[in-house]
Amino acid sequence: MADIAELIQMTNTYFCLDCGVCTGSCPVARIFPDFSPRQIIERSLYEIEDLSDESIWNCLTCAQCSVRCPVNIDFPEFIRLIRDEAHARGYSGVPAHNGMLQSIMSIQTQDIHQNRTFWIKDGRVSEKGDIFYFVGCRPYFDVIFRDIDAGSIKGAQNVLKILNACGAEPVVSNDERCCGHDALWNGDEETFKRLAALNLEIIRASGAKKVIFSCPEGYLTFKEFYPRYFGELGFEPVHILDFLAEKLNEGVLELAEFQGTVTYHDPCRLGRLAGIYDSPRELIKAIPGIELREMPRSRENGVCCGTSGWMNCSSCSKEIQVQRLSEARSTGASTLITACPKCQIHFRCAKAAFDLDIEIIDLYDLFSEHLKPGD
Repeated sequence: MADIAELIQMTNTYFCLDCGVCTGSCPVARIFPDFSPRQIIERSLYEIEDLSDESIWNCLTCAQCSVRCPVNIDFPEFIRLIRDEAHARGYSGVPAHNGMLQSIMSIQTQDIHQNRTFWIKDGRVSEKGDIFYFVGCRPYFDVIFRDIDAGSIKGAQNVLKILNACGAEPVVSNDERCCGHDALWNGDEETFKRLAALNLEIIRASGAKKVIFSCPEGYLTFKEFYPRYFGELGFEPVHILDFLAEKLNEGVLELAEFQGTVTYHDPCRLGRLAGIYDSPRELIKAIPGIELREMPRSRENGVCCGTSGWMNCSSCSKEIQVQRLSEARSTGASTLITACPKCQIHFRCAKAAFDLDIEIIDLYDLFSEHLKPGD
């Protein structure tokens, strides 16, 4: 078990200049003045940070502070490692939705029978093959968030439709588990490792050479964290945006016209943490007739959807979401496009609670709906 002094050395947090850019950039600090990444770092450097402090769970790990830090401190990674230590000593944040999502993650570490592929209707899939579509937690989200029409299963169906239109018939497995992202970022390393080991076993048995993700969290977790814990994967994690960009360049897909003005929200895991900014915009602009208007805070300056890891969802989360939806509406766009199932859930929750006048749609739903017949 590492202490905070060791974590400071591991993450170069001692480079901190005490400039306060992190706190000035933080979306939580703007709403909760008592929350301060700079103060967490200072307390840690002076060895007075308390692992029972709830502040370490209020951080969204959105990395907005890190992209602006003049000495490139990876504050989300520092927080992730502190949470590991806090969890090991019996401390944790407040689970959202009465801990339902954490319970589902824990259950998936066991020997269970799932019906994760019930949503496949007309789509074409394979039992073994070169391409594996990692669906993620969409089947569970669809049940839990049905009251706000989260559209998670519709999203999976549309991703499969797009892959089929590209000539791919991916493996989709009933035995797939949660990628472990939330457990990893909430300090529950053991649950993460059990989920990851099961996923690796299932994917390797399928013979897949590429694993395609439509969820930013799944993609980031497989690409960056699975190799850290398990070494060479034996397959390539591929985000569907990169896959589709290649197919569009090859002229494989043809799209119908869409007359409307939209804006795009950059998910933290897809943008700041995975560095994917251009391809979603290229995908949107590939639809004839569409007008994309950027929000003032976009790309590396985009604002988080308000909560992370199904933990510490609060009035702060709702305020961030309402501000973001208002910002989207101020562009003159009638539709906000998301590229993350969690962003869609959080924004639809805020929209329903505050009766906000903007449509929210998943990027892959929009793209699928405008594929020309026969593609």
